[in-house]
Amino acid sequence: MLTRTDPAERDHLFPCFSRADVSFVSGEGAWLLADDGRRFLDFATGIAVTGLGHGHPRVKQALHEQAERLWHLSNAVRIPAQEALARRLCEATFADRVFFSNSGAEAVETTIKTARRYHFARGATERRRILCFEGGFHGRTLATLSAGGRAQYLEGMGPRTPGFLTVPFGNLQVLEAAVDQGAAAVLIEPIQGESGVRALSHDALARIRRICNRHGLLLIYDEVQTGVGRTGHFYAYQETGVAPDILATAKGLGNGFPVAAVLATEKAAAGMTPGTHGSTFGGNPLAMAVANAVVDEILSPGFLEQVRQRAARLRAGLDALVERRPEVFAEVRGEGLLLGLKCRRPVAQVTRAAREACLLTVGAGDDVLRLLPPLTLQDEEIEEGIARLDRTAEILMQDPA
Repeated sequence: MLTRTDPAERDHLFPCFSRADVSFVSGEGAWLLADDGRRFLDFATGIAVTGLGHGHPRVKQALHEQAERLWHLSNAVRIPAQEALARRLCEATFADRVFFSNSGAEAVETTIKTARRYHFARGATERRRILCFEGGFHGRTLATLSAGGRAQYLEGMGPRTPGFLTVPFGNLQVLEAAVDQGAAAVLIEPIQGESGVRALSHDALARIRRICNRHGLLLIYDEVQTGVGRTGHFYAYQETGVAPDILATAKGLGNGFPVAAVLATEKAAAGMTPGTHGSTFGGNPLAMAVANAVVDEILSPGFLEQVRQRAARLRAGLDALVERRPEVFAEVRGEGLLLGLKCRRPVAQVTRAAREACLLTVGAGDDVLRLLPPLTLQDEEIEEGIARLDRTAEILMQDPA
């Protein structure tokens, strides 16, 4: 936290973040250069955003070339790059239709509206309730916070937005018992990142799909964090074989440029007719140039297989670290390069110690240290990351608190 007292140096930002006292001036790949000359290994990637690393040549070139031509147009006219990206996303997934926006929260809001409009268009106007799992994190708008149901994020924000019901994580009996005539959809993350890298099993996802089919509900996946190669697949659901009706994606889709999308089947998107939804900036030429370049890279031959290989090497190193440092680390969780280290110390202490070791990480619930390195991580960077986590443990062991 900044503690400046000179009015000329006072921080004028909303005090919503507990910011670490470090700032960066440049980045390349998995590395960040701080303004004091220290080199940090980035295992946070802006919370699973810069999946291709900092300053990726292909993405940077696409942005520069588009910036020389045209930045913004409204969705009142055709944007060919938007149409092209939508087609590519549909060809690579379950989807038939795509809507572009700017952030994960906006994308999840759009999934909610899409599900409700689906039932409305079919005459089932009472079907508005979205069923969610406890521990879910779907964004910071009032509706997405209400979907997650976390009291600490809703405190002082007024009443919870109606139309959401949260059930215990993974309890499918309670989930199905909660289905009534007002239920419209089930909204879930295949892996809950914020709550401690908690994954639903493939069997659980298949059972949820069957519940939705049995009761006429839509299945919505929030893949804002798990998508765009993060788990070693373009989208996490593709490993499970359990496709949703609607999917929210963002974060890694722009590698740091704000862009998000909702993917849906033709059936699920049928209610989203002209005038029902919109976005000023969503899908503009700059965003589409960047996202198309990202998709070029992610879907290039062999790329995702390399991600899975890198993830296996990192996980093996983390398993060995847990055996070597049982006083600090308890277990490894997660899939692909969305990994978590369950800590025996408060995770805030561990993230601070990691920064002291010049390693950026992300805290999560259940005292889990999230590790979200670039998908382009090299073998020597995997080894260096393990070494810096080892150093993190040493720092913690020197502090008996």
